[in-house]
Amino acid sequence: MTASSPPLRLLLDGEALADNWRALDRLSGSAVCGAAVKADGYGLGAAGVATRLAAAGCRDFFVATWAEAAALAPLGLNVSVLHGVRDEDMGIAREGIARPVLNTPIQVERWKAAGGGACDVMVDTGMNRLGVSTTALAAGLLDGLAIETLMSHLACADEDAGMNARQQAGFAALAGATNARRMSLANSAGIVLGPAYTFDLTRPGLALYGGTPRGEYEAIVRPVATPQAQVLQRRRVPTGDTIGYNATWTAPADTEVAILNIGYADGYFRGFSDRGFARWGDAALPVLGRVSMDLLAIGVDDAAGIGEGDWLTIDLTLADAASVSGMSQYELLTSLGGRYARRWI
Repeated sequence: MTASSPPLRLLLDGEALADNWRALDRLSGSAVCGAAVKADGYGLGAAGVATRLAAAGCRDFFVATWAEAAALAPLGLNVSVLHGVRDEDMGIAREGIARPVLNTPIQVERWKAAGGGACDVMVDTGMNRLGVSTTALAAGLLDGLAIETLMSHLACADEDAGMNARQQAGFAALAGATNARRMSLANSAGIVLGPAYTFDLTRPGLALYGGTPRGEYEAIVRPVATPQAQVLQRRRVPTGDTIGYNATWTAPADTEVAILNIGYADGYFRGFSDRGFARWGDAALPVLGRVSMDLLAIGVDDAAGIGEGDWLTIDLTLADAASVSGMSQYELLTSLGGRYARRWI
């Protein structure tokens, strides 16, 4: 069967990705800067992301699951699996393709019983998500483990919250309490909280991909992903007619409309209905009516040259798109679906 090219594409700027990592590396000071490439590289394609970051100098990569680690195994990278090691994971974990980040006493005992080996450990300093307790650590839970990195995770780094300092102090107090070679606390937002937060290794995610978890990043990082969608039809909607489900938009005058092959199944959510924009050169073209699962209507009165088969750029500048849609920058990135042809430029 002859394959056809998809009507959606995601242009990925490899230079911007590498430059973002270099900027985060500089902000990390004396700490080593790693990279979170979980959720398929935040939706951009983990292998492509990791390959380019490794070429830029990154040496530490973080995924969520062993399936994600297996997908990166051919690249021969230093990978840590943040969700640890379930009983079902032990077979692949013992192959040595990645290190588990042990999160619970059961995981710790499971790893020890299997003969141990290099691992990382997550300790909970107040987020109450994953991680062993500081009480269990003090009681000797981690004795005998070969710990590469002791880590914790900030709950409120994107805010100026008092909890940040409490977590930093609690984590700093663990220095020397284990045989861990390194300590790691800061995510993207945590890096710009200052040198007290960077310890030995930072683990940025969102900012690598052009997201701005804190305002400090607006002048530092560049967008990496640019969605584009192809025009399926150009039509004229007469005055008084409506567009889309539930007829939420009514034409105030005869209106030129382009129907694009993109919708909420592709991560362009209903929150963009009557609020989002596409771009054609310098023209900003408004979304008209409801975003459908697979289709989107755009007003093209200001773009006479647009016709079937043309490509429009979807305005997905992350901070602005999050404000418009009500979704977080993380959700917007990681929801970009499998129907995009991903093209590194």
